[in-house]
Amino acid sequence: MAPYTPVLLQHVNLPVPKGTLQLAQEFYGEVIGFENDPVPQAQKEILLWFRIGDGPQQIHVAFEGVSPESKILSSRHPCFQLSSPETLVALQRRIYEHMQSKADSAAMSCDSPGEENSGAKGVEYPTRFFATDFAGNRLEFSAPK
Repeated sequence: MAPYTPVLLQHVNLPVPKGTLQLAQEFYGEVIGFENDPVPQAQKEILLWFRIGDGPQQIHVAFEGVSPESKILSSRHPCFQLSSPETLVALQRRIYEHMQSKADSAAMSCDSPGEENSGAKGVEYPTRFFATDFAGNRLEFSAPK
């Protein structure tokens, strides 16, 4: 396995209509039994995080199209965790360079290495970057702090 290969699926983000977080809390929290994890302070009213078992994996539930200036078509995305910040940067460079090649399989977009990521900001977020694959799927890649 290459050192920049993700080591686990950290979370999957599932969109829900605005105004339905309580329904999501009831379904995922009470019916399924997932425990809540703390969400970033600035996003308390627009998303929920649920822990899967005792591990680091989560289900995120968020409103679709939260801000009108958002250029993202959908908030649906998996988050792949890498083993370290160094391997995260190595993968980001690989995806970014492949995007620059304009190959048919190249990503449609990728946060530029060394620049700010295109996701929400906050101290609660780990080191991460986003890319959009050749088919338009949004992908998040993260590493432990």
